[in-house]
Amino acid sequence: MPVKILADSACDLPKEFYYENNVVLFPLKVQVNGQEYEDVKTIDPKTVYDSIRRGAVPKTSQVSPLLFEETFTKMAENNEEGIYIAFSSELSGTYQTSVMILDQVKEKYPNFNLTIVDTKCASLGAGLIVKEAARLAAENRTKEEILEDVIFRSQHMEHLFTVEDLDYLAKGGRVSKASAFLGGLLNIKPILNVEDGKLVPIEKIRGKKKVFRRLLELMRERGENFDNQVVGISHADTEETVIEVKAMIEEELNPKEVYITNIGSVIGAHTGPGTIAIFFLNKIKEEKR
Repeated sequence: MPVKILADSACDLPKEFYYENNVVLFPLKVQVNGQEYEDVKTIDPKTVYDSIRRGAVPKTSQVSPLLFEETFTKMAENNEEGIYIAFSSELSGTYQTSVMILDQVKEKYPNFNLTIVDTKCASLGAGLIVKEAARLAAENRTKEEILEDVIFRSQHMEHLFTVEDLDYLAKGGRVSKASAFLGGLLNIKPILNVEDGKLVPIEKIRGKKKVFRRLLELMRERGENFDNQVVGISHADTEETVIEVKAMIEEELNPKEVYITNIGSVIGAHTGPGTIAIFFLNKIKEEKR
């Protein structure tokens, strides 16, 4: 029986991915105009972006503890082994809740073989890890082999992103309201990354074109062997820009593949429309001979 891969919706993979690759989906929740939805399952990201543009401030919440309990119990009863590849514990309480529920389930099923990995990653940074884990599981690799790959990628995944409007991050407490106000006045675009699971602003650049040029420079500084890795781009309802960024990356870095997804409802509720995020490895794993 193949190792079961579990993921939450904050990895920003498309809905069909889960069904096509037999990956268990744990949706986080998003509340828009008083109505609660399950990310990926019952709401489309564009609905969230359009509501934000109209002035709504969506709220998000973690995966239902009951869903964790039901899923883990069923797996334990079926003697399935698995790996849950979780969204950064620094950005959500989802990881901590899953660990607590797993401990409870193990009281009844002490031999249940599930490992929960705090990737310290977000959006497609986690998604690329899930994608590779699903591929390895489909090849009937052992749990140890898949886990080794998941941990390696978690430790070496780079996240670089820029937002259209600092106000969205300010509303979520990610940047100060004063810096958001000044950024808007001066057309300043921030470049942020994820360090040890937390959002960290690293630079402020004036003007959109300069931001993308700088993102490419940072990719070159931080990444390696692009011709042997998949680069991920996730975007928040900005199709034209993502095509432009993809072309720049392909021309300058010639990666093995560029994989594009939408930023989902939960992540997008905090970053707002217009966000572009780029994900890649800063170190490539040596293939075992």
